[in-house]
Amino acid sequence: MPRGSKAKYTEEQKRKAEHIEDSYQNKGMSKDEAEARAWATVNKQSGGGEKAGGSGRRKPASAKAADRKESARRATASREGHSRDSKASREVQTVDSLRKEARERKIPGRSSMRKDELIAALRRAG
Repeated sequence: MPRGSKAKYTEEQKRKAEHIEDSYQNKGMSKDEAEARAWATVNKQSGGGEKAGGSGRRKPASAKAADRKESARRATASREGHSRDSKASREVQTVDSLRKEARERKIPGRSSMRKDELIAALRRAG
């Protein structure tokens, strides 16, 4: 598929991009810039062209939503002045996020730990 081809997009995605492009043009943006932003928005919202026969690497909607939520949580922590690796940032993370980090570090007993126990175990693990 040549670069820039919209063949893999659904009709709904094409309609959405056209609507977004029109909206940008009404605000005075050039046609090329409006089109680029419209397709970038469609890609961000739906993960790109997803017709059958694609690469097969599409994430489920629930995983996309979880990633967006986690990204927003990290952004909030950054705005509050906590770096991602700081000890204070663990305080604003969810238990699920802490368990995921504990699983990556292979901390035993993580599934039955409370939030404060997970934070302490992660600090001990380095």
